[in-house]
Amino acid sequence: MQDAPTPLANQLLIASPALSDPNFARSVTLICQHDDEGAMGVVVNRASEYTLGEVLRQMNLESHDPGLGSQRVLSGGPVHPERGFVLHDGGRAWESTLEVADGLYLTTSRDILEAMAVGDGPTNAVVALGCAGWGAGQLEYELGENSWLTAPADAELLFALPLEQRWQAAGHRIGVDMTLLTDYSGHA
Repeated sequence: MQDAPTPLANQLLIASPALSDPNFARSVTLICQHDDEGAMGVVVNRASEYTLGEVLRQMNLESHDPGLGSQRVLSGGPVHPERGFVLHDGGRAWESTLEVADGLYLTTSRDILEAMAVGDGPTNAVVALGCAGWGAGQLEYELGENSWLTAPADAELLFALPLEQRWQAAGHRIGVDMTLLTDYSGHA
């Protein structure tokens, strides 16, 4: 008899150096939902080719905040790359929001972007195009294959650290220097 899977919501998946899948090599993914049917998350350290200003213009939304307009949109994963996912703080109710953890939310509805465009959005927010998904048991299998390390998520890593520092910083959260790990995995 196997134990039930441990929910990994609000955990960071840190790609091991041995993970060769180009969608996830050197990635950090926030797991937003995890249950016996699978898992869903957002890669939080990969810039897309778009700025938030470009995305807002494509949605016919106008913002006069140059800082918001120049914010990089993340490439959140290979699933639904045409859909927007907003990872944010604050407890305001939006049309389609998932509570990841106390004070951390994932919203997929247009209303949050409308509010952000006029300066009425959450204090901290990152926008991603696409997400990552795992079928039932797939993530647990990959964890068993040493493809990923896990670490607790925190606001500094999600909202403040430069993208290029997040992979190494996530490893440091659990005492691991990612540059010292081998780029192959195995089992004894």
